[in-house]
Amino acid sequence: MAEQATEHTSVSAPPERCFAVVTDIERYPEWAADIKQVTVEERDGDGRPQLVTFRAAAFGRSTSYTLAYDYSDAPHALSWRQTKGDITTKLDGQYLFEAADGGTDITYHLEVELRVPIPGFVKMRAASRIMTTALRELKARAESLG
Repeated sequence: MAEQATEHTSVSAPPERCFAVVTDIERYPEWAADIKQVTVEERDGDGRPQLVTFRAAAFGRSTSYTLAYDYSDAPHALSWRQTKGDITTKLDGQYLFEAADGGTDITYHLEVELRVPIPGFVKMRAASRIMTTALRELKARAESLG
């Protein structure tokens, strides 16, 4: 059974810049500490990464997974679903961007399902850590580009 979590943050950068940061997937290793390698397998008709394989640090080990990105709600949202994973069977999510007070409110929704059963509270703690770290690093990156 997948665990679901949602977190929010406010960023002192316009929604367009926040969206540009999260869609510049090939640069994730420069600012997202847990992402070690990004390989774009396929691009959409606009040249954006559509199918991407990641190597990342997770649960004290290296993990690999492939995500298919959906830009249909751009620039208000970026969604993805996992197509392959070594320790996860589901790693689906979405960023939502909403203009607010000269900046952006970002909502991050994530659904995680692991291949190996572990207690729900451990999965929720891991999902929360992933999301908190991702939002903190996204905020720092978007604000530093201003």
